[in-house]
Amino acid sequence: MDNSKYWIAFSAIEQIDSNFIQRLYNYFGDIKTAFEAGTKDLSQIEGLSVKKAENFVKHRDKIDPDKAINLVAERGIKFYTFEDEKYPQLLHNIDNPPSVLYFKGSLDECNLKKTLAVVGSRRASSYAKDALNKILSGFMNTDICIVSGLASGIDTTAHTAALNCNLKTIGVIASGFDFTYPAANKHLYEKIENGNGAVVSEYYPTFEPIKFRFPQRNRIVSGLSYGTLVAEASLRSGALITANLTLEQGRELMCIPGLITNPNTEGIYKLLKNGATLVTCTEDILNALNWEVKPEQLPLITKQKSLDPDEEKIYRAVEIEEKGFDELLTLTGLDIDTLLTNLTMMELKGIIKQVDGDRYRKAD
Repeated sequence: MDNSKYWIAFSAIEQIDSNFIQRLYNYFGDIKTAFEAGTKDLSQIEGLSVKKAENFVKHRDKIDPDKAINLVAERGIKFYTFEDEKYPQLLHNIDNPPSVLYFKGSLDECNLKKTLAVVGSRRASSYAKDALNKILSGFMNTDICIVSGLASGIDTTAHTAALNCNLKTIGVIASGFDFTYPAANKHLYEKIENGNGAVVSEYYPTFEPIKFRFPQRNRIVSGLSYGTLVAEASLRSGALITANLTLEQGRELMCIPGLITNPNTEGIYKLLKNGATLVTCTEDILNALNWEVKPEQLPLITKQKSLDPDEEKIYRAVEIEEKGFDELLTLTGLDIDTLLTNLTMMELKGIIKQVDGDRYRKAD
């Protein structure tokens, strides 16, 4: 018997959370029985207050399970319930797992055995974005899947880098699919949904992106992932919440170091002092997670035949032997920002490689 509509109906009640749903499901052992339980039945659950039970029944009686699941279908939204075989196994293992995982795109095409969460500041520095792009470019064309929250700043950088590197990516949102937040990421939502991964949510389609839902969704970002990479975080930030959830879930926590003068790195150094893994290159992540990327997984990347004038200057400078950043500034005559941007893009394209800190050479 397909009990999906009862899972959906439960999730359509805004006044309860996934923890409450799991509590009832675990007690009754059947989601239909749990959904239809009366106040007398609910009173038998140890620790469940009469007020909570009555509140649930009052709002439950306003929900028609058939209408609830039809609304989801009409919007073209797919879902896995907690009982489904395809429900991500990693999420089964966390406290308070989402009762339903709604999604658009294709979760089946994402390798859920090599998932890396990336989190950080919404007001990320250009340094953090460049560093993250450099590190993620080392995964180009592999089966590693990048998980993030589709917010502005580091989240957007992580998803965009994944797309540029031909990686699958999962965006976990803090609302139902009737909303796109932030609106500026609408195009990014669409790119992910159309063949590049999946956008997922635990929230029924009509639920708004209310403030308290953002820290709630962070447990799913880390819960879907074997490890979390923090690119930038102040002492009071959502990224630090995700970092703590990562540790609670027994997953690997990693951090990219930043400028000590930047307030957004105070959280990073706190985490590093408490034992988080220091990440300065792609290999650090592979070592921390004990992942192997076989050379045969990587299609040959050839240098593009046509380079723009700035790229040509850089390529000629490193064609014979590797050069440092300061040497490239002198040899190319480019300003710092232009040089940084071009170096990052040329790395993503597989034209050059960074070696020994700030030195560059042409790709093999």
